[in-house]
Formats: sequence, C-alpha cells, structure tokens
Amino acid sequence: MPWLVGGHRQTLAGNYWPRRPLLLEPEAEVVEVDPADGSRVLCHCHWQPQLVRAGRLTLVLVHGLEGSSDSQYIRGITGLAWARGWNVIRMNMRNCGGTESWSPTLYHSGLSADVAAVLQHFAGRYSLQRVAMAGYSMGGNLVLKLAGELGAQPPAWLRAAVAVSPAADLAPSADALHEPGNRLYEWHFLRRLARSFQAKVRLFPQRYAGVQLGPVHSIRDFDQEITARFSGFTGADDYYARSSAARLVEQVSLPTLVLHADDDPFIRLTAETAARMNANPHITLVGTASGGHCAFLAAGPERHWAEGTLIRYLAATAEGADGV
Repeated sequence: MPWLVGGHRQTLAGNYWPRRPLLLEPEAEVVEVDPADGSRVLCHCHWQPQLVRAGRLTLVLVHGLEGSSDSQYIRGITGLAWARGWNVIRMNMRNCGGTESWSPTLYHSGLSADVAAVLQHFAGRYSLQRVAMAGYSMGGNLVLKLAGELGAQPPAWLRAAVAVSPAADLAPSADALHEPGNRLYEWHFLRRLARSFQAKVRLFPQRYAGVQLGPVHSIRDFDQEITARFSGFTGADDYYARSSAARLVEQVSLPTLVLHADDDPFIRLTAETAARMNANPHITLVGTASGGHCAFLAAGPERHWAEGTLIRYLAATAEGADGV
C-alpha cells in the first residue's frame, strides 16, 4: 500500500494500528532484580496448563523506551505465542508499568542483568526446559547485550533470542533523534522521561535531594545530566559505550534474529556493527528496505510482519522436537 511507504509513516502507523484484543488474564508476579538496592520489576505471566507448562517454550518479552508490558507490539506477540501453545512473560523494566515506587534507581539501556534475573527466576521456579527472549528497541538492545554477555555458555534452557529494531548503537541513535526530522519523536520521549524522573524525585527525595531538572533539549542532554549521573556512568558517552550491545555481538552464541529497517527514522545500525553481526554464524541479521521503527507493516493478511517473523523464527530454533 503506497501510504505505508516511508519510515515515518511506518513508525506512526505501526504504533497506532490496532491488534486483535488480547483476551488473556495474566498472573502478576514481582521479581527482585537487584538485591543490593531492592529493585523489583512487575511481570505479567500467561501460563499453559501446569501439566505441560515446564516443557512448553516460554517467551520473555521486553518493551522499549517508556513502554510497558501493555505496549501494542508486546500484546500482539503475546496473542500469537499463546495461540501456538507457549507460555508468555511480559516483563516491565524497572519503573515501568506503574512501578516507579518499586525501585529507587532509574532504568536505562545497560540493565541487561535485570532481564537475566527475570529469566533465572522463572526458569528456576517452574523448572522450565525451553526459554526464549525477545525485545523491541531499547528492549532489543538489552536482549542482544545479554546474549553477548552470556557468551559461549548460556544456560541450557535458554534457546534463542530476537531483537527487533534494537538500539544496539546507542550514541549514533541518540544523535539521530536530535536531527530536525526526528524532533517530534525526541520531544515525545523527553516529555515522558522528564515526567518519570520528576516522579522519582518525589518518591525518593533523599536519593535525589536538590536535583532540579533544568532545560534539556535532547536525549543526549538527558542522558548526560540524569541517566549517567544517577546510574554510575561518567557521562553520556561512557553510558552509550558501555551499554551498547554492538560491542558484544561477536560473543553471541545463542541462535539470534535481528530485524532492522533501513528507513528506521532514528535507530542507527552502523555498517561496522552490521558487518560484525553478519560475520557471526549464530546471528541472522534481516535488513528490510521499509519498516520504520518497530513497525514492519505489510500488505496482506499478516499486517504486523515482524511479529509473525519472530514467532516463526522461534518455532524453528527454540521449540522442542514435539513442536512445543
């Protein structure tokens, strides 16, 4: 369809195009991801019957910046995975999904250990035999970063990973958001990040005593003044360098699918990172000419192409011989 051509059109339409209603009641479970500061995250779980639960593939989903377990794409994938007979865990990053009071710290693109804690919690509690993880945008960076950190010896139960439009090269992507054609996206993120930070200041006044969020004109400014300052980095450049999954892609040994659209308005996958992904036999990098950011809308019955592709990839790489 001509009106779906172009990265901005794809991105905006993909964000608002409705999915089928998710008619599943989740079980809410709280997972402590950092005992040092008591940080916790909220997971919404959809479990197959207990008799078959441990043997079915369990898919852990991680949303993007200022998203939540209720983001449209998360709900869309959940419906597809559930229909296939899988367990699904919709993870909220710390402070997301209405949990600002649960953690004194901020969330950021380097907290791959939070994803690892969620995986280990559920694999251990339910004796899960097959687990896969998938993330979008910021969540895609976290999933890809964790796959690299696990290196040559991931847990036997962790079978595959998928990263959709991952922010794997954080510095060029943050700078791309500040380009004139992307300022509406940047303002959207900045408004929500500022609101979230102000909530943290009210909830934890001792930790953030005296902090005034002055004029912040870019995501890089916010990461320099707030993210880096309160998350143990020396500045935005240090944060981007240490938190980008790009530096770890050579270490990935899990079967991993990466989806990236050439017309993504603000996520930049550098030629060097793409070459390193293509050189790793465990990574399948699929680049499309069109798709925007996290949209990948297509004509025909499969409107949300990335979601169907994600499910097909995991069915081929992570399901057991019995098809579940």
